[in-house]
Amino acid sequence: MDAEALKTLLDQRDIERALYVVARAMDDHDWTVVAELFADDATADLGTGPLLGGAAIVALIRGYLDACGSTQHLLGNVVVDVAGDTAVSRAYVHDLHLSADGSERFYTMGDYHDSWERRAGRWQIVERNKFNRAHVGSLERVFGGM
Repeated sequence: MDAEALKTLLDQRDIERALYVVARAMDDHDWTVVAELFADDATADLGTGPLLGGAAIVALIRGYLDACGSTQHLLGNVVVDVAGDTAVSRAYVHDLHLSADGSERFYTMGDYHDSWERRAGRWQIVERNKFNRAHVGSLERVFGGM
């Protein structure tokens, strides 16, 4: 394997690992780690309309996850394509959210489409779009009418 192929492979692995780290950080409510993944000028649409800026993205995620009980974000079928200091990734996401008392559940089956840039030596998301294929449960009963 030549040096360029090895570098690409390592970049793909770094991005895949970042996806898993942020999924766990959301479940742990570690908002510092979540914020580090998104560029300050990132954009997103997580199904609620356009967001501008990493802080706005984290605030939306936090608003939902702080309003419910335990969560678990599972990622799969991750595909990463790297071109120099930019990359795109797609990952299935199946996220489970429990109400504060654990009596209600809300699941989504979705797909994260992310654009990445290497900035200051690390990969950050500069654009995230979440496409939900389906959901199960009551958003209002789990998140309190957000």
